[in-house]
Amino acid sequence: MAPAQLHAVEDGPADGPVLVLGPSLGTDTGLFDAQAAGFSGTHRVIRYDLRGHGRSEVVPGPCTMADLAADVLALLDRLGVGTFSYAGVSIGGAIGQQLALTVPERLEKLAIIASATQFADPPSWAVRAQQVRERGTEFLVPSRTGTWFPAAWAAEHPTEADRLLAMLRATPPEGYAACCEAIGTFDVRARLGEITVPTVCCAGEEDPATTVEMVQAIADGVPGARCVVVPEAAHLPNATHPAAVNGLLRAHLTG
Repeated sequence: MAPAQLHAVEDGPADGPVLVLGPSLGTDTGLFDAQAAGFSGTHRVIRYDLRGHGRSEVVPGPCTMADLAADVLALLDRLGVGTFSYAGVSIGGAIGQQLALTVPERLEKLAIIASATQFADPPSWAVRAQQVRERGTEFLVPSRTGTWFPAAWAAEHPTEADRLLAMLRATPPEGYAACCEAIGTFDVRARLGEITVPTVCCAGEEDPATTVEMVQAIADGVPGARCVVVPEAAHLPNATHPAAVNGLLRAHLTG
């Protein structure tokens, strides 16, 4: 299978160290507005849309996390990127783990945010994929409050909450469904010890999708990794608590 053509947005100096940002299911490059603003003064920041999300190519049918990682590598090859650091949220963090196992020689630093080595209830992802193919993404929108961000945060930041939910509404059903199938088959629990890239993990204290325990398990399995918990955050801490996440990323990238 040929890699999907991914859409990407670049910020910062063309000759700066490269930071690649991988989004979560049902979001797009706008998920990382705060990281682009925070790092474009020092880094060449590359944000991409997952296959079938945002402005990236929709590729029908199931795919694997290895396919999604190959999409990213094809994009970086096209952009002339050799080595890079990578930070990913949820499925984006799973892609980061896959990259660390596939091309460790190209990866300088890795940050895994609100992700897992195996996502909860693997069979449920094929069910969700079928539901989205039949009904679209709109039926998922109400459940994102409490999952993506705490209800209290949404009440205080209604415009930002609406901006994030608009990304889900705009996601093509087939793109969302195919990535669900990749999540359902992802399992690198037995391979974490092979990851040699300097790694930091970040969990949202109130995240019901990838709990603190699930993210801590990544840090426990990757040699030398550590896990930082963001208080009062859920599944998208980089968007809801950017100062905390940007500080963590900066310390990791420069440390």
